[in-house]
Amino acid sequence: MKAKIAVFCSASYEIDPMYNKVAREFVRAASLRGYGIVSGGTVKGTMGEISDELKACGGYHLGVIPKFMKQYVYPDLSEVIWTETMAERKTLLRKDTCAVVALPGGIGTLDEVIETFALLHLKQYDGKIFVLNHEGFYEPLRQLLEHYATTRMLSRETMARMVFAETPEEILDMLDC
Repeated sequence: MKAKIAVFCSASYEIDPMYNKVAREFVRAASLRGYGIVSGGTVKGTMGEISDELKACGGYHLGVIPKFMKQYVYPDLSEVIWTETMAERKTLLRKDTCAVVALPGGIGTLDEVIETFALLHLKQYDGKIFVLNHEGFYEPLRQLLEHYATTRMLSRETMARMVFAETPEEILDMLDC
């Protein structure tokens, strides 16, 4: 295994199937390029989809799961880390990863990527941050960051450290870890 990538994604069953399709494409391609995947490790929504895909392609998959979500654990993870809290989960999702990738997801995904961005700015995370802007999903986030940069609440240099990509291949081609 080259390195580990943390993947933040949806736990909803109600999303458009195209988001699950692109998530599966990303983890398969990453796995075939030798990367291990770290995720929330449950059977729910996109997390379950990427778990199925990694199982099918024989990829390494570390799940980080709070004990109160034990009933949702994906049964065929390569490895599981149990946590007490969601805060501990977020910390361990990033631990020893060279990058985080935010796939289209809900409020939890947004929380994870923004916290990671703040930690990167504070030099508490040294990996890369990628956002898969599939079909413009994260365009409102990009516009918000642009607003922050325009008002000088965020430097352009820091803003550039969150990389928006349109395809899984773009992200994988930019990884150098």
